[in-house]
Amino acid sequence: MASLFIADLHLDDSRPHITELFERYLASDEVRRADALYILGDLVEAWVGDDDDAELPQRIAAATRAVREAGVPVYFMVGNRDFLLGEDFARRAGFELLEDGTVHTLYGRPTLLMHGDILCTADVAYQTVRKQVRTPEWKAQILAMPLEARRAFAAKSRAESRAHTGASMETIMDVDAGAVAEAMRKAGVTRLIHGHTHRPAIHRFDLDGRPAERIVLGDWYEQGSVLRVDADGTDLRGLPLG
Repeated sequence: MASLFIADLHLDDSRPHITELFERYLASDEVRRADALYILGDLVEAWVGDDDDAELPQRIAAATRAVREAGVPVYFMVGNRDFLLGEDFARRAGFELLEDGTVHTLYGRPTLLMHGDILCTADVAYQTVRKQVRTPEWKAQILAMPLEARRAFAAKSRAESRAHTGASMETIMDVDAGAVAEAMRKAGVTRLIHGHTHRPAIHRFDLDGRPAERIVLGDWYEQGSVLRVDADGTDLRGLPLG
């Protein structure tokens, strides 16, 4: 048995083949026999509210609810694209919501789980915006807007995000080693799993004299990316469209 981790799917109507891959994978024996499924943020390209009546949220909820009904816990942590996702949709989708920075013990090893964006401390402009939009007041203001206005706002925000990413140095968009070490020290762990940077890898390093590892989940733009964790260790692999 194993626990499975995915993140940064960025599901969107413009890439139906990725949504279909997501649905096929969640219906697979690997997922239905897992100990747990973790989704660590950015499940969709943009989340405009739990009241979104589009087809995509309904398909997502049906796929994840089926996993939960098969007896597999589905844990969800919001990312920078879906931080407006709330309790209403979580209930429909069978999610158990996790706070960013949650520690779960996986097969005897405490592991820090994060989306990863808060670790990109060199991107000062992004961190300033992140702090603003995560306040209850800002979220309430946005969710009070009509649905179509929220969709237009989300499209504008995505365009601005692409422009910011394109204009920023690659190093700014990655996590800061000091922020990683501090987060792991604070949590009292030697293993961290996160997404956000779209740079799948297993980084092994020394943390205060102890061997540690940081596992970065891959995105789902050209293929899937899945991390399998069990009692024997970890396996980070791509998930081909076929």
